[in-house]
Amino acid sequence: MKIACLQLNTQEDKAANVTAAVQLVEEAAASGARLVVLPETWTYKGRTAGLAAASEPVDGRSNSVLAGLAREHRIYVLAGSIYERTPFPDRYGNASVLIDPRGKQIAFYRKIHLFDAVAGEAVYRESDHLESGDELVTAEVDGLTVGLSICYDLRFPELYRALALKGARLLLVPSAFTAHTGAAHWEVLLRARAIENGCFVAGANQWGPHAPDRECYGHSMIVDPWGTVLAEADDGVGLCLAELDSAAVDSVRGQIPALSHRRPELYSGWEA
Repeated sequence: MKIACLQLNTQEDKAANVTAAVQLVEEAAASGARLVVLPETWTYKGRTAGLAAASEPVDGRSNSVLAGLAREHRIYVLAGSIYERTPFPDRYGNASVLIDPRGKQIAFYRKIHLFDAVAGEAVYRESDHLESGDELVTAEVDGLTVGLSICYDLRFPELYRALALKGARLLLVPSAFTAHTGAAHWEVLLRARAIENGCFVAGANQWGPHAPDRECYGHSMIVDPWGTVLAEADDGVGLCLAELDSAAVDSVRGQIPALSHRRPELYSGWEA
């Protein structure tokens, strides 16, 4: 199966952002991609004051555009994430949906881990305006089990181990990883999650500056279960493509059966 990770430079103009995403989805589909992965918050990146206007239901207009493309091209599309409208004023979900070739939403994931951190000189406080999720999500793409996650989740290996134990063989990581943290950690973390779980990992990242005074790292990439980078996007808006052979998962897990060597009886209580 060929997959594509899109790399966007999302700004505050939703219409322009959707147009840019559509063009790349079309390009990925023309290149033979069966699964197309968009980055986090693909419809809007800007000031917090603009979130109310930018937010929408997960089945709203923006994701409906992607559903139409999925149906037209008979592909799967991971709608990276949008700011999801909720019943609570000034509170939003960071929500990702997986759309099948019929244009149907077959999986929904809300970001579990919120980015309250310092990246260089920038302070991020996602919990000030986002509601976190509380559910692990897997889904089937042509018989391949995929595990859903978003950006900062990448720093929590226990989430990906749990997804692997639920059967995931491909881990999807739509992101807006900052330029500061991405330069140091993005590739290392993607490859680590692949290696420790014997899974493919696809990270679709935002790239470049966006308001206000923020910058994302880019370098969207697809990693195989051995930790080899199969494809990586150049700087700028674009995409990367790779062919996945599910047999590679079995091969790597056969050589290094770490999942079956776990000793969970020794780990009980570690959460405390």
